[in-house]
Amino acid sequence: MPVRFLAERAIDLAIVVFGVSIIVFLMIRMIPGDAVAIMLGANTEITPERLASLRARVGLDRPLVEQYLVWAGRALSGDLGTSLWTGKPVVEEIAANLGVTLQLLLMSLTLGAGLAVPAGCAMARVRGGAADIALRVVTIAGITVPSFWLGIVMILALATLAPGFPSLGHVPFAQDPLGNLQRMLLPSLALGLPILASLSRLVRTAMLDALGQDYVRTARAKGLGERRVVYRHALRNALLPFVTSVGITAGYLFGGAIVVEQVFALPGLGRLIVGAIGERNYPLIQAAILMVTVGFVVVNFTVDMLYAAIDPRVRR
Repeated sequence: MPVRFLAERAIDLAIVVFGVSIIVFLMIRMIPGDAVAIMLGANTEITPERLASLRARVGLDRPLVEQYLVWAGRALSGDLGTSLWTGKPVVEEIAANLGVTLQLLLMSLTLGAGLAVPAGCAMARVRGGAADIALRVVTIAGITVPSFWLGIVMILALATLAPGFPSLGHVPFAQDPLGNLQRMLLPSLALGLPILASLSRLVRTAMLDALGQDYVRTARAKGLGERRVVYRHALRNALLPFVTSVGITAGYLFGGAIVVEQVFALPGLGRLIVGAIGERNYPLIQAAILMVTVGFVVVNFTVDMLYAAIDPRVRR
């Protein structure tokens, strides 16, 4: 892969991270409420002297530009700050909650993207038939149903049909692998099914376009079987928009994961961020959102590489 192509993508991603860091830094400070007053608590007499003393101790008395430069400089060296409430490095608190969110995202993405390809191909092969219409209706319904509502319905249905099945809370995989997978199944389905519906429609459209191309007609004229024509010749070109959408979906999945974690009482990164916003824990919020952004950028960089590998014309 050309070095110039890699360098251009790396520069673009660095600019995105820099811009997001500024936006996150400023938007967090626009949240109503004084973090210092919240830290002092309702049972403490809040005086201007105490506010000024605590604000100076946590560095919130400096100008915004100086606060950003100090934070960005430390972040570049790997120091993302210290929690205003616990006094622990925010990296430790994020690491303690990151595993749950990553497992949820990976299971949801595997479910949604993994089943979308065969489902989309099946809809393309039976185009216009009763099965195609039924699948399209199901996918439209899947796209319009919010993940949190689907999760609530699943919990209620499971409580009625299988009351003994664990659906809330979390158990570490190392401690109880089966219990972990049981508790992660429903949230993964709630988060992954809308993705499956969206991506399968995309694959169907791309497959129909690919199946109408001249090279497919030529392959059929040579006597190749329909299964080989669909999965070996047409599918590769149909995967180009699919790969791009998977990368974008992986980033936006986090937004749904925040709500789904609340529904299923999962101690993940989304739940940590929601709590930090309520506490006005600026260092923790900044670090968590920055890490999520970097993860989103890395995923899109990987998608660019896969796209270039599938279609060499992208590198030119």
